[in-house]
Amino acid sequence: MAGITIDSVVKRFGSGQGEIVAVDDVDIDIGDGEFVVLVGPSGSGKSTLLRMVSGLEQQSEGDIWIQDELVNGKSPRERNIAMVFQNYALYPNMTVRENMSFGLKMSTDLSGDEIEERVERVAETMGIERLLDNSPSQMSGGQRQRVALGRAIVRDPDAFLMDEPLSNLDAKLRTTMRTEINRLQSELDVTTLYVTHDQTEAMTMGDRLVVLDGGELQQAGTPLECFYKPANRFVAGFIGSPSMNFFEAERDGSTLRSDGFDYELSEELATSVDRYDRVTIGVRPEDVEVTEEPERDNQFRCTVDVVEPMGSIRYLYLKPVEQSHDETFVVEIDGQRPVKEGDELYVDIPERTVHLFDTETGAAVHHRTLTAEAEAELTDRMADAGVASE
Repeated sequence: MAGITIDSVVKRFGSGQGEIVAVDDVDIDIGDGEFVVLVGPSGSGKSTLLRMVSGLEQQSEGDIWIQDELVNGKSPRERNIAMVFQNYALYPNMTVRENMSFGLKMSTDLSGDEIEERVERVAETMGIERLLDNSPSQMSGGQRQRVALGRAIVRDPDAFLMDEPLSNLDAKLRTTMRTEINRLQSELDVTTLYVTHDQTEAMTMGDRLVVLDGGELQQAGTPLECFYKPANRFVAGFIGSPSMNFFEAERDGSTLRSDGFDYELSEELATSVDRYDRVTIGVRPEDVEVTEEPERDNQFRCTVDVVEPMGSIRYLYLKPVEQSHDETFVVEIDGQRPVKEGDELYVDIPERTVHLFDTETGAAVHHRTLTAEAEAELTDRMADAGVASE
């Protein structure tokens, strides 16, 4: 049995015509000590799912197990979990020491000396031992978040549940705290369920990602698997920043005819999609190549609509010259390459970088080619996470 098992869980709000299904038949097995990130857009059901695991919400259907124990109907206090929230949730009238020890005093029979020893040990681990007699109002946002994490750690729980804990921090501090949480989770080896909508957090923190949309599970896999082998168009577009470019096309033999360009497939790739009439081409911005003059087949002419300098790289927003609508797609180029709005460039989408999706269902029908080294790393990480390789 996993550290946390979510078995066919459904959550409904309201009834009749006003009923909303916030979480729809989700199954997840989280290994003991595994760090799993729930990721998805607003309204995808990730926080609701976390609240059901914590006991703050009761599921409408399905079972939840924590460390081999069925916890349906149990209160948060009875589940031996610790939560870290976005807003810190510290008691303003208590010192750091009192905030960290309060839960132990209320839920355990530890002596005062044992509680004090545990609080001081965790405070030292978190680097806040000098702040134990301060109040929350005397601390920065990063220090308060360390206190919130320390309060969770001191409980010695079966699982950590974290609901966007870094959202209120500035970008630099988020990077520091992201590394700190990763280090602590690795050292403590506690099962962790972490909710975020942040791409960087999702890709860098979790052993596995669980991607949700509209309350439904879209894909569960390692970060690299979700990035390189997305299960469908939604995952492909959601994981990665900037998101993947998509071009809907009609298949005409081995040619994909999109609005603004035709794309000729190799014989091998054409055979793999010969049962689809409509196919969506997907390609990531960093995989698109641009030249000032036409150099090879399959290139198409585009106009530069917007240039976004980002330092070492630039993002170009391009529109195919022969396209009938005004939508653009994004390309990443070297930050020192001189390109300006209004320039015309020739775009090449190398076939090795192409993803293809069934336009009707959104399901992936072809993934980009990886180098042998990248494929080996992906396979190894999937095996480490307990995910069967295709």
